[in-house]
Amino acid sequence: HTTTLPTYPFQHERYWLDPVDRAGGEAAADPADAAFWEAVEHGDLGSLTESLGVADEELRGVVPALSAWRRRRREQSAVESWRYHVTWKRHTPPGSRLSGTWLVVAQDGDSRAEAVAAALDSAGAAAAVVLPVAPGADRAGRAALAELLGGYEDAAGVVSLLAAHSSAHPQEPSVPAGLAATVHLLQALGDAGTAAPLWCLTSGAVSVSDGDPLSDAAQAMVWGLGRTAALEHPQRWGGLIDVPAELDAESAALLTGVLAGDGVEDQVALRDAGAYVRRLARSAPEPVRAPWKPRGTALITGGTGALGGHLARWLAERGAERVVLTSRRGPEADGMTELADELAAAGTELTVLACDVADRAAVAALLAELSADGHEIRSVFHAAGVATLDPLADLGVADLGQVLGAKVLGAESLVDLLDPEVLDRLVLFSSISGVWGVGDHAAYAAANAYLDALAVRARAGGLPVTSIAWGPWAGGGMIPEALQDTLRRRGVPVIEPATALGGLRLLLDHDETAPVLAEVDWERFASVFATERPTRLFEEIAEARGAVPEPESSPLAQRLAALSAEDRERELLGMVRSEVARVLGHSAPEQIDPGRAFKDIGFDSLTAVELRNKLGSATGLRLPTTLVFDHPNPLALAAHLVREFTGELDAPAEAAATSAAAAAAADDPIAVVGMGCRFPGGLRSPEELWQFVVDGRDATSPLPADRGWNLAALHHPDPDHPGTSYVREGGFLDGAADFDAGFFGISPREAIAMDPQQRLLLETSWEAIERAGIDPTSLRGSRAGVFVGALDGGYGDRLGGDAGLEGYLVTGGAGSVTSGRVSYLLGLEGPAVTLDTACSSSLVAMHLAAQSLRQGECSLALAGGVAMMSTPDPLISFSRQRGLAPDGRCKPFAAAADGFALSEGVGVLVLERLSDARANGHQVLAVLKGSAVNQDGASNGLTAP
Repeated sequence: HTTTLPTYPFQHERYWLDPVDRAGGEAAADPADAAFWEAVEHGDLGSLTESLGVADEELRGVVPALSAWRRRRREQSAVESWRYHVTWKRHTPPGSRLSGTWLVVAQDGDSRAEAVAAALDSAGAAAAVVLPVAPGADRAGRAALAELLGGYEDAAGVVSLLAAHSSAHPQEPSVPAGLAATVHLLQALGDAGTAAPLWCLTSGAVSVSDGDPLSDAAQAMVWGLGRTAALEHPQRWGGLIDVPAELDAESAALLTGVLAGDGVEDQVALRDAGAYVRRLARSAPEPVRAPWKPRGTALITGGTGALGGHLARWLAERGAERVVLTSRRGPEADGMTELADELAAAGTELTVLACDVADRAAVAALLAELSADGHEIRSVFHAAGVATLDPLADLGVADLGQVLGAKVLGAESLVDLLDPEVLDRLVLFSSISGVWGVGDHAAYAAANAYLDALAVRARAGGLPVTSIAWGPWAGGGMIPEALQDTLRRRGVPVIEPATALGGLRLLLDHDETAPVLAEVDWERFASVFATERPTRLFEEIAEARGAVPEPESSPLAQRLAALSAEDRERELLGMVRSEVARVLGHSAPEQIDPGRAFKDIGFDSLTAVELRNKLGSATGLRLPTTLVFDHPNPLALAAHLVREFTGELDAPAEAAATSAAAAAAADDPIAVVGMGCRFPGGLRSPEELWQFVVDGRDATSPLPADRGWNLAALHHPDPDHPGTSYVREGGFLDGAADFDAGFFGISPREAIAMDPQQRLLLETSWEAIERAGIDPTSLRGSRAGVFVGALDGGYGDRLGGDAGLEGYLVTGGAGSVTSGRVSYLLGLEGPAVTLDTACSSSLVAMHLAAQSLRQGECSLALAGGVAMMSTPDPLISFSRQRGLAPDGRCKPFAAAADGFALSEGVGVLVLERLSDARANGHQVLAVLKGSAVNQDGASNGLTAP
């Protein structure tokens, strides 16, 4: 088990792993009992004989059995709380009336369409339009269907009868035509831009009680698919309704009542006794009547993978005489010889055969071959299947067939071909994806929902079938290790194989039909699951019911209403830091730096949604899922929450800013209201620069000694000497490596990877804003822009060999990030532009900033330029061209002119429209009346435009 250690030695937190109390429960109350059971579990005969006062011989046969019993009890205790089952609860739909235009989509010739349309009409719909779809519609018909639906963009709802057609699709025998048509309808609605919710009607796809037969398991696939659709397209999805085969007046009234509801009850069955809604509930512990044990031959489909190996070993431990593994590869699969030897040592014979269980004839031949060889198949474990990930918008019939093939056709063949007189148990390996849906798992959810429904139907027919909806398995299951941590954080950790097999024994002992076995952190999972779409599926589970309290129940909302503005801001910031600490696993809110970006302290899309849910629950506010990305640190987020509470929303503020910009006169001059600079000679302010010029001083200095340049080898008086420069002096900045990374919330490692030009620009921009009389943090979320001229200093080339910095080199050296980093760290939402037009870069940047201000793209702009040489390459290159003045000084318009001098610096101006500067009370330092940009074209040289 991995645990996070302190980041520095004297952090006063305890990180030691506490020893686990192995005895547990009541035994832990008595040290003697605890010692006894510890000895039993370790098979410590010496301790037991001493404690009990009996001879070794009397215990040798008892202790292993007692130890096994103890382990089973522990396993049972661990997994008992993971057992769930689907139940149905009576429901009275609201008496609301329908409105607007409703669409009824059905296969051409479906007589039920007119009956449904009539029911919608009678319930108040302005119009009920029947849209016939040709049988076996495929992708070729998707565009035509989207075009047809495009004429009803304002429809209030869509009712689909397509699911009822459960005959096989002509191209994919495992795919019901109704399932494929439902997928295409959902896709076409998206293509057409129709936002109306889609309600899918089935008949006989679910069973609400033992006396309610499940007659069509194929239609249950639409229920599995629909649960995923609710997650992927929460606004376009309506729900699932199982209706009687014949829609009478009473069931029609129930149907329209459900359609007129709030949509939260989206899994409904209509029966003679009324409407029922689907719920997931805990399974109560029950005594085991007759423990299940394998007899004769056990067959495992999909058996040559990791999951089949776990099952085979478990069956051998349970006393199975023979185990037969099948898969498409059969004996050619890796590890089969070793597995056979391992099982033989346990007294179990292993046979490995090739068989495609999606082929009914191949399954029949397999069963006949095993029977002819004397194998009496008593138990079958159907674990064959694949789980490919496809969003519903991209799901094709072939994708459905790939997933449904072995799982659906294999299960169907086994149910039909196995001898019910001989069979002890058929176990179908299903998944929680079919129970509540998982994003990008629509096909897999459909397949597993079918397995669960098939088990219910087959059990009602007398066949001992159990379909287990498993949570994700570790140990070579279908969950890659890279995803396991993500699942844990979502509240559904993977189950270790040994624990899962203990759960399998428990479920087989209880002889359940369609149990669910999953470890779920309901507080975390339920809040994330219901992020975009509320659900009552889990309301029978107490922990899930309390995971997302109703907004009206928020005590914080009531408390904030009574606070002053200052106290409210302090309270909200404390609350944000507390919730951030809780989400990230910190022990105290003081560990959260309120000014540091969420991205930099470990947030990803999942934890961002979790924080949004917790804040929404605590405040009673309806918050967007992009909350953490729109307000990227605790300070900004708390400020946004304050505005939400006081009604000063961002959108009106932005609208006002845009309106003001639009009203500005096109010829409004541009005012300079702030300045910041760093120049050679140690100059760090405009005042120092002014005095320097007044005094007539010289800022030229020797080559810098703090940049890692080999100064001894760099200089050579010969202009043609390769790799050298004949110049010893220039205009160089002091302290180029100095940077207060912590002030900007940048890690030391990232700061090293940043081009020094980025560092200089950050510090100078901050200073320029402050010198304008503006708090830089107050600009967060404003339409301020950044326009910067910068050269490629080649800094990244110097760091390419440092593996520890590779993750930062792209942003550290990218020219686009030079301006973008200023916008990011200050939270500026206007344009961010980096340009290089050589010596004119700063002027062009100022021109573009002025244009942007006049056009209303931004309300304030930073304009300037930065230049610093990270390598001596410019000196070397211009020396080869003989372009540099040997003494490192320019002499413009003089007879002594002998070249130019390379120099460095950074300058930033804060610009506003003159009218805004006056309105804001900012000091106007200078005014830009106008500007323009051109190029000399074919002038006297490429380097002198």
